[in-house]
Amino acid sequence: MNKRLILAFFMLIMTIGCSQKQNDDWAFGPFERPEGVNPIITPTGQTTFHSPIRDSVLHWESMATFNPAATVKDNKVHVLYRAEDLTGKMEIGGHTSRLGMAISEDGLHFDRQKIPVFHPDNDDQKKYEWPGGTEDPRIVETEDGNYVMTYTQWNRETPRLAVATSPNLKDWKKHGPAFEDAYGGKYNHIESKSGAILTRREGDHLVATKVNGKYWMYWGVPKIHLATSPNLKDWKPVETQKDTLKPVLMPRNNHFDSWLVEAGPPAVMTDDGIVVIYNAGNDGKTGDPAIPDSIYTGGQALYDSSHPSKLLKRLDKPFIKPRMEYEKSGQYKNGTTFLEGLVHFQDQWFIYYGTADSRVGVVRWKPSK
Repeated sequence: MNKRLILAFFMLIMTIGCSQKQNDDWAFGPFERPEGVNPIITPTGQTTFHSPIRDSVLHWESMATFNPAATVKDNKVHVLYRAEDLTGKMEIGGHTSRLGMAISEDGLHFDRQKIPVFHPDNDDQKKYEWPGGTEDPRIVETEDGNYVMTYTQWNRETPRLAVATSPNLKDWKKHGPAFEDAYGGKYNHIESKSGAILTRREGDHLVATKVNGKYWMYWGVPKIHLATSPNLKDWKPVETQKDTLKPVLMPRNNHFDSWLVEAGPPAVMTDDGIVVIYNAGNDGKTGDPAIPDSIYTGGQALYDSSHPSKLLKRLDKPFIKPRMEYEKSGQYKNGTTFLEGLVHFQDQWFIYYGTADSRVGVVRWKPSK
């Protein structure tokens, strides 16, 4: 091979390498695990709560604390995390879940409230929330400074994606299942969960934002779908021309997300498009052979800013996966880095996530610009 061909070959390799890097420049990260703080929230038997349904005092977060939402309020990070007590069966989904709150001035060290801020009650949502509870929240701000939370109602029969609102993160109003009235209620009795509402960043606040006059939400598992809303409370799933749910992200063979994809934290509008961080499950037979079967990792996808259903790019490798002991030991033995909370705070991005359905962890990324 002469020098000219060698030089051409070298330039081709360099171009391919740079193009691949450029293709990923839209993605958030790289994220790191801060030293000496994880897991940031763990189960405790020191807190009690009087259950209005059981009419008894329970150690409400003694079994597990995991799968958190996060937002910034009053220049502090507020994390709402799922907590399980010891009642019920010793299996995943067999306990009662409530949402606790923890507050931090640096995003890393948290003070926890002693009682849950959101829980099943003797209200009009009891039929959807008891005995399994309220699970897996995501939180966004509204234009007027209030908060919208999507969460899973679990009655141990059907998981339902639901909506609640609050002016202060403490006093919540439940609005019921997100799809209760859409299309005459045809989606109210299907399994639905994981609502990631589209936002824009304003300083340290992720504010729900409209595209084409509507609010948008990525939701669902094992495929990710879309829904729209005029008011952030009543949601209408996006359908195909055949009146079925339209998937906007699918599992892929030979990849880390071969088993399932599930919407993660609130989606974020960026200069490149809409970044959707999602949770991914690997299939040991059809997926990435370098990743164990049924393990949960994290992926990212980019959508068109004007057309939230139009997929532009997608990471081929997970940007986070279980590797620490606390991420691989707990209720879910295979391991999870289950992503639900995303905040911009003190010039950094923080992701708060559930580890093995048992604890809460944090990773952070400080952009160079």
